[in-house]
Amino acid sequence: MVLICLAVLGRVFFIQHVQGKYWRALSDSLHQKYVDLGAERGTIYSEDGNMLSTSVPYFNIYIDFEADGLREKNGKRFRENLDSLSFCLAGLFKDQSAAVYKKQLLQGYKAEDRYYLLHRNLSFDQYKQLRSFPLVRQGRNKSGFITEASSKRLNPFGLLANRTIGLSRDNAQNVGLERTYDSLLRGENGRKLVRYLNAGTYIPVEGYEIDPENGKDILTTIDVNTQDIAENALLSMLVENECEHGTCIVMETATGKIRAMANLGRQPDGSYWEDLNYAIRASEPGSTFKLATLLSLLEDHDVKLTDHLNIEGGTWKIGKRTVHDSEKQEISDVTVEQAFEHSSNVGMAKLVVAHYTQHPQQFVDHLKKLKLNEVTGIDLAGETSPIIKSPKSRSWSASTLPWMAFGYEVLVSPLQTLTLYNAVANNGKMMKPYLVNSVQYAGGIDRQNMPVVMMDKVCSDETLSELKTCLEGVCARGTARSAFKNTFYTVAGKTGTALVANGNRGYADHIYQSSFVGYFPADHPRYTCIVVIKNKPFAKKYLGALVAGPVFREVSDKLMSLEAIATDSNSINYFTSQIKKDSTAYYYAGSTNELKNVMQTLQISYADSSRNEKWAGLYREKNQPVVKAKNEDARQVPDVKGMGLKDALFLLESRDIRVATRGRGKVKQQSIPAGTPVTKNQKLTLDLN
Repeated sequence: MVLICLAVLGRVFFIQHVQGKYWRALSDSLHQKYVDLGAERGTIYSEDGNMLSTSVPYFNIYIDFEADGLREKNGKRFRENLDSLSFCLAGLFKDQSAAVYKKQLLQGYKAEDRYYLLHRNLSFDQYKQLRSFPLVRQGRNKSGFITEASSKRLNPFGLLANRTIGLSRDNAQNVGLERTYDSLLRGENGRKLVRYLNAGTYIPVEGYEIDPENGKDILTTIDVNTQDIAENALLSMLVENECEHGTCIVMETATGKIRAMANLGRQPDGSYWEDLNYAIRASEPGSTFKLATLLSLLEDHDVKLTDHLNIEGGTWKIGKRTVHDSEKQEISDVTVEQAFEHSSNVGMAKLVVAHYTQHPQQFVDHLKKLKLNEVTGIDLAGETSPIIKSPKSRSWSASTLPWMAFGYEVLVSPLQTLTLYNAVANNGKMMKPYLVNSVQYAGGIDRQNMPVVMMDKVCSDETLSELKTCLEGVCARGTARSAFKNTFYTVAGKTGTALVANGNRGYADHIYQSSFVGYFPADHPRYTCIVVIKNKPFAKKYLGALVAGPVFREVSDKLMSLEAIATDSNSINYFTSQIKKDSTAYYYAGSTNELKNVMQTLQISYADSSRNEKWAGLYREKNQPVVKAKNEDARQVPDVKGMGLKDALFLLESRDIRVATRGRGKVKQQSIPAGTPVTKNQKLTLDLN
């Protein structure tokens, strides 16, 4: 027995002192673990600063009823605040009475619950109110209240550009910009140590946290007003004509910035939602492709706009197939320009067959030079690859070349078509479409995107001039003349009406894709826009000029009104008014030399009353900027309103004033008025704008 006892005691000593560190670490690993602290996801903004997608904080509230502050003096603090706390909780949440809250809190206290769940998913406003409640406002150690913050991703504008912006979701793949820029938006997660209690409950261990690094913000090229105009115009036509889906894209001609990208699809209940990004999905474009065809013919100098051809009333049989025009043609003998203006499939097919049958690759090479065989590279994931056939393709046949001439047997996205038309509007310079202006972090610019030129010249100046003439003719005399009748500005563009297949049923259901793409004002293009709409089977109204044209017209009318542009018979005239003196109130402050340097660099005249002092303010007086010296008495609290934080901290801390700040930007308010005598250990709070 003695030997056995000695052996047991020896083993105990060995485990406790020799292996003790190992076993304690093993125990901790079973009862403690690190969990991730989610970083705050960056916000996506429109170009004018509106939030398009942001993370809204939500809070889960727990109570540690074993907290020392609640247990000291036999729970005196808890019992003194119980009634008032219960009353406040009932008033805030309105889900149960104060008596029920009091009963539940007492039960949790008696059970000595270390992680009692009080409420889930509090909004930020509710959380702010809760922090002011009795007991809670005394702090975590005394109240036992524990807050766990989380966030939910919201699109404040709802449907507006929903598919383009995307939505970050926990259990599904992100789409849109949320997906493309996910690595920048999500930031870096932190970690915290938690201790296991029971039944899967963990509580955080104080002092063992690594703070997360928040995500970066994205400033897009989207303009909220333009997006709203495009979506409403598109939605109105989709509802009126019971269409299957549609897209409308507005591009800034000079830069390639996407100002609006609306995508709406019909849902089972008949409503419309941004379900897919139709703007970047390739399909047979139809007659809008004729611009590329005409460009190729003109560039090879095989064709002139004044050349005549016979379109045979809009029907032409080639081999075993027949080419049909979308509308019956009144005359057969037309010029090339008239064939384009009236969107004759027969005319374009005949021209291509006549000039490229012996060397079809030459026509295909033109299409490739226009980058119609490449994705645009816009900063959106999911852009589908285009298909431009060549004579080496397995599916190439005798009818491929003539059908390609009017936009069949090729697949390109609306965004690719828009990019080509924008190049014509931009005097031949092809711009890369893009959606993001900059990536920002902590108020500064981390990455700046600039306009990218994909091609300096898509064609010769002579061809470019002829293309513009034809596109303007479409809207003045051709298929779109009714859509743009009586506009106070000129429009250049092209209609498109393509018969599309319906799966295994082929073309039997007579489903048409209506489109219109163009730019305005034609003499001085500001915007290029495309509208593509897929109609329902056997729709009574399906022509591009009747379905897509009115959407384009509504967008262009409203944008031109916003831009305050008017036209006369000869030229574009911008509404201008005499420049008036600035009457806006403003105030800036900082280094006198820096303020003067800014004014001199911008060549702005100003009145100088700074008396060569080191610090000054800049403000308006009698419609003139004035630089005025600030009080520099070291015995008084300085006036730092209007300063950047760097200058404000330098001035205040040089007077031994302790500074706390709230917000970002320039100083909007200071808690101690300027001129107050400086005292020892003085603390001042700055509110930034």
